[in-house]
Amino acid sequence: MHVAVLKGGFSAEREVSLTSGAAVAKACRELGHEVTEIDVSTDVVEQLFGARPDVAFNALHGRFGEDGGMQGVLELLKIPYTHSGVLASAVAMDKPMAKVIFAAAGLTVAQGKVVHKAELFGQDPMPRPYVVKPANEGSSVGVKLVFEKDNFFFTEQNWPYGETVLVEKYVPGRELTAAVLDDVCLGVTEITIPKGFYDYDNKYTAGGSVHICPAQLPQKIYDEVIKMAVTAHQALGCRSLSRSDFRWDKQGDGKIYILETNTQPGMTPLSLSPELAAYAGISFNALVQKLIDGARLDG
Repeated sequence: MHVAVLKGGFSAEREVSLTSGAAVAKACRELGHEVTEIDVSTDVVEQLFGARPDVAFNALHGRFGEDGGMQGVLELLKIPYTHSGVLASAVAMDKPMAKVIFAAAGLTVAQGKVVHKAELFGQDPMPRPYVVKPANEGSSVGVKLVFEKDNFFFTEQNWPYGETVLVEKYVPGRELTAAVLDDVCLGVTEITIPKGFYDYDNKYTAGGSVHICPAQLPQKIYDEVIKMAVTAHQALGCRSLSRSDFRWDKQGDGKIYILETNTQPGMTPLSLSPELAAYAGISFNALVQKLIDGARLDG
């Protein structure tokens, strides 16, 4: 089979995507597939049309690659592709809209609101502590925690992430994540951070975070996270692989809060989904093959 591996792209997650794409391309070759690696740029349509692959492995992250944009291009070219379709990708990437879907599905979400960026500058948009998130970035790009004693306010210079901002009440507790493959949860990992929080740098820097897989949780909590991950996957209309992130406020109200769902989880050496797949007995190459086998058009 001829597989086009889409990587790189235009988003803030370009470097991570290049790493994911390289790992996927290596696996595809080991699996015996013909591989064309495409570093996505403005000529991506011409590159795909020239390559004429049987399937596209979408290893892009962030805007255009993960938000329905590239999925739309592949639909027009009638090239089957991995991961979720246009609608699920777009909704999951839009954090405010995803929260609406989660709440409608009965999942617990953090109290919050959508504001214009001007409401951040020199003032608190809600009582501290709170979390500020770009409305449509991934991998914790631009996420900022603001605590009571912080001598910090946003300005035009330190907020380059667009007009629309999601502000949420800070939820303390244990950081959990769960991957779902073909409507089955692979397991739950707890993430501990030696310093700071689970931001972009800690996600993709060796030693920045510690993964405990499987998470050492009370069975009731572990099972509830699994249930919530599958519910989120299905409520958004995801297919193939997704990964959802949670906070368990053990010392507070005891609730499990869903933070977001990633429709194209990382495939780097530090990525959580391949780690959870390995825990479930699925090797990296086998996971890549499963994603290729599940590739299709949205319709």
